[in-house]
Amino acid sequence: MADVNIHSLKSLAIFKTLLEAGSASQAARTLGITQSGVSRSLAQLEDNLGIQLFLREKNRLVATPEAYELYEEILRLMGNIEELRHSVLALKEFGTSRLRIAAIPGLAFGFVPRLIGTLLAENRGFSISFDMMSSHDVLREVESGHADIGFVTLPVSSRLLRIEEWLTTQAHCLVPANHPLANREEVTIENLQNEYLVISNQPNVGADPLLHLAASHSISIAGKTESNIGAIAAMVANGVGISVMNPITATDQLVGRTDVVMRPFSPRISFSFGMVYREDWKNVQALESIRRTGNELLKTYPD
Repeated sequence: MADVNIHSLKSLAIFKTLLEAGSASQAARTLGITQSGVSRSLAQLEDNLGIQLFLREKNRLVATPEAYELYEEILRLMGNIEELRHSVLALKEFGTSRLRIAAIPGLAFGFVPRLIGTLLAENRGFSISFDMMSSHDVLREVESGHADIGFVTLPVSSRLLRIEEWLTTQAHCLVPANHPLANREEVTIENLQNEYLVISNQPNVGADPLLHLAASHSISIAGKTESNIGAIAAMVANGVGISVMNPITATDQLVGRTDVVMRPFSPRISFSFGMVYREDWKNVQALESIRRTGNELLKTYPD
C-alpha cells in the first residue's frame, strides 16, 4: 500500500533532483550526498509507493510515465508549500492570510483596486477576494461573515458592525471638454439651467440631492439619463449630458481621458465614505495597514 508521510518528503526531494539531473551520480553531486544514498532513497520510495519510477537499462536509469506524473505532483506540492510559507508570513505580520473585501461601486473602479495593489506589494501572502455592491449589500455581507471589510457610503447603521468614517468630500461637475462650462473655474447650480444631466441610477449617491437642489433653486433641466455609475464619465464624453458626482469616483473614471474635465460645484453637495467590519476584527493587524494605506491614497484625490 502506498505510504506517503512527512518522512517521505526527503525521498521525494531526492527523486525530483534525480529526474532533473538524469543520473544518480549527478543528483548525488547536486545534493551533496553519496550515489549509493540516492539509490537507497529511490528504492525506499518505490517500495513505499508501490510504483516503479525508473527502469534500469545498461547501467542507466530511464524514467517511467509514472515518474513524470509524480514529478508534476511534486511541483504542485512545492507550489502549495510556497503559498503556505507566504500565508504564514502574512499571518505573522497582518494577523490574517485571507482578506475578503466588499465595496460600493463609487470606490470600486480605482480606489479599492489601488488599495489592494498596495497591500499585495507589501506582502504577497494575502489571498484577497473583492466584490462590488451597494452599501446595503456591503453591510449584509460583512454582518454575515461573507466579507471581512466593507467600504460604504455614509451614513449607515448596524448593531453588529464597527463603522469608521474615512472621508467627507464635495461634489464636482463633469463636463465635456468642448462644452462652454469647461471654461469656468467653478460650475454652479444656476449653470445647469436647460442642461441635460447624466445621473447615477443608484439611490442616494448624488442624483437625489442634485435634483432636489435644482428644484429648490427653480432650475429647469432639459432632461436626464440614468446610468450605472461606472459609465457616467463615458456618457459625458460622448455628449449625452453633464454630471455631478463625488471626486473620488470621477478621478478614477477620468484616468487617461482628455475629453472630459472636472470642475468644483456650488453649492456644496457632500459625500461621506467609511469602512465597516465586525467586532472580532477590531484587533486584526491588517486593519491598521488598510487604514494607513487607504488614508495615503485618499490624499491623492481632490477634496
